[in-house]
Order: sequence, then C-alpha cells, then structure tokens
Amino acid sequence: MFEEIRSRQESLTSLINRHCKQAGVLQTTIPSLFLIRLNQVDEPAHKVYNPSFCFVAQGMKELLLAGERLEYGPSNYLITSVNLPVIGHVVKASPEAPYLSLKLELSQNEILEVLKDVKIHANSKDNTSRGMFVGQIELSLLDAVFRLVQLLDSPKDIPFLAPIHKKEIIYRLLQGQFGATLAQIAIEGSNTYRIRAAIDQIFQHYDQPLSIEELAGTASMSISTFHRHFKEITAMSPLQFQKQLRLQEARSLLLMESADATEVAYRVGYESASQFSREYSRMFGFPPKADIKQLKETYEH
Repeated sequence: MFEEIRSRQESLTSLINRHCKQAGVLQTTIPSLFLIRLNQVDEPAHKVYNPSFCFVAQGMKELLLAGERLEYGPSNYLITSVNLPVIGHVVKASPEAPYLSLKLELSQNEILEVLKDVKIHANSKDNTSRGMFVGQIELSLLDAVFRLVQLLDSPKDIPFLAPIHKKEIIYRLLQGQFGATLAQIAIEGSNTYRIRAAIDQIFQHYDQPLSIEELAGTASMSISTFHRHFKEITAMSPLQFQKQLRLQEARSLLLMESADATEVAYRVGYESASQFSREYSRMFGFPPKADIKQLKETYEH
C-alpha cells in the first residue's frame, strides 16, 4: 500500500509540475481547482482560507491558526470548513524540488448533495470541532484527486467528468477520519453550520461595530453558547476574528492603493488611528508605513 501511495504521489507531482510551470497560483480550467507552485521557502503571509480541500504533492507547508500550528505535506491533506484568517508559510521548497500543491474549493451544497446521494447519516448534534484540520492521505482519496487533475490533459472531458470526480473526492473525505466533521458544514442546524452563518456576517460587515447579540441571534444561540462554539471552531473570539480581518484588509489597501494609514484605519472600522497603528504593529511586526515599504521592496526583488 505504501508503494502504491508513493507511486500515485509521484504521478500527481509530475502532473502539477507540468501544468503549473510558473511560481504562483494557477486557476485551472476545472471549476474551483487551483494549482500552486513555489520554487523557494517563502515568508509567513496573512491570508483567509475559504472552505476547501488542500493537498501538497511536494514540499511542506505550515499554518498558524490563532497560534495553533498545523503542518502538512505529501502524507496529509488539509480541510478548511469555514472562512478562517491564518498565517501561511511554505517551509520546504527549492528550485530543484519546488513546492507543488492543489486547492479544491468546497461548497455546502456539494457536500450536502453527496450526503443525500449516498445516504450517509450525519448527526447535527455531533460535537463542535475546529474549522481547520489535517488528515492522513489514503490511496482511494489520492486516486480520486489524481483523476480530477488528470482531466487537465483532456479539456473536452472536464464539463462532464470533473463534477463526478469532485463528488468522489468529497465522498472519500466523508468516509475518512474527519468525515463527521466535514459533514457538519452542510447540515442545517449543526453548530458548524450556524457559526458559519455568523462568520459570514462578520466578513460582510467587518468594518462595522461588532454586536455579539446580533451574531448570537444569527447563529440561533445564547451569547455564552455562541462564544463557546465560535472559539471551538475558529480558535479565537469574535472580536479577535474581526480584528484579524480588519488588519488584513488594511494591509491590502495600503499595499494596493498606497493610501494614507489614518484614512485606511477609518475605512476598515477603527475609530482611533493610534490604536490601529499599535494593533497593526503587533500583528505584522512593524508600523503600517515601515511594513508596506518592506513589502514593496520584497516584491521588487
């Protein structure tokens, strides 16, 4: 079994390497499938992971979720069940052996469809679990992933076969060690489903004052229950979650628009420019102006 897994990993590595020749993220012709290539170890980057399945064919990646460290490589896969702000960092890559991975975005409806089609019974009252987890890759899952990516060699087959292969991947994940956790994304009434609705609300109104009462109402929970489940899923409080979103958006605005830091502070919801500067420095290591200058110098080189 080990040799079969290794052989399939090598085939998938070759396939990704052939289709993703430039460093960066490639949006493929297969809906919701992205290929990623990096030729060297990169600096930690703040980003938001959306609901998805991620697999590293070659190299190694490390993620920090509110201080919790997750590392995954060719023997693992990563599932993200809700939108989560994280720090990502490729820790193993070189020009000779680049970091090669794929990301397949997942939707509630796609998961629910598989649950219904194969009559998998999932309990909406299962315990709340972290919204990001690493599982052990299995040959059946790896085969399904390979079949999906292989469609890039026969574009005419993508419209018909891609949805079938994606359903198989979801089916294999639901049958795996974290199947019950993945199912919670799609089951109306589950804690993950309800907290996800509150997370979506924070994303849509991250620049507005946070009302815990409204968020708890969106999740149909008492305030204390909402706080507990939110932290179990995201590893942070709603306020910490909102702060990460605000600061990530502020950094993006400063970098893309060369905007004034005070103006950006107000645009992302801060009422105090000095508080914004303090929290920005705490998160990114430098005050806004110095951080953006350093980032631009890095990109130029």
